[in-house]
Amino acid sequence: MNSAKRILLYWLLAAALPGRLVYSQPIEKPSQRVLEYIERYRVLAVEEMRRTGVPASITLAQGIYESGAGTSRLATEGNNHFGIKCKKEWTGPTLTHTDDRPRECFRKYATAEESYRDHSDFLRTRAHYGFLFLLDPLDYNGWAFGLKKAGYATSSTYPRSLLRLIEGYQLHQFDRLALQAPATSTVTTNK
Repeated sequence: MNSAKRILLYWLLAAALPGRLVYSQPIEKPSQRVLEYIERYRVLAVEEMRRTGVPASITLAQGIYESGAGTSRLATEGNNHFGIKCKKEWTGPTLTHTDDRPRECFRKYATAEESYRDHSDFLRTRAHYGFLFLLDPLDYNGWAFGLKKAGYATSSTYPRSLLRLIEGYQLHQFDRLALQAPATSTVTTNK
């Protein structure tokens, strides 16, 4: 998406969602860091849902959870917001980090946008995640439990953690927004 369209989409989202988010199941003390993360990456999550079908709510919740709302070492040093490990096919830059085992290889990205795109592609192109794309795009609950079932995370509380973020910060509103017809730019270019 070119920068003019991205800016237009950002402003349309900002107009549709003025001010701070409203909570359907309030988090007692919303984290300012999480709110800032949502503000920063919500447009990108909506774009990725439109591009690949990965729910924006899931993308944002995973980004918040996996990166500590952008503050983890993987996020700050490697722009890796989703804890994606190298895997055998990865030929890009890497970052060594202790996770389940000492000194594991993680993907490193030039930008957070690259991380978001790779996350969507990672889910979209692996057969063991294929069943998720058969779910209703608004079924964030099915996605949260499906990610665990497919092996994305080892924590038994992973689905509940994602759901707490999605419902507490109303991230599901971005799924509905992504399913709306995208705005068309009125900017014309000479070809």
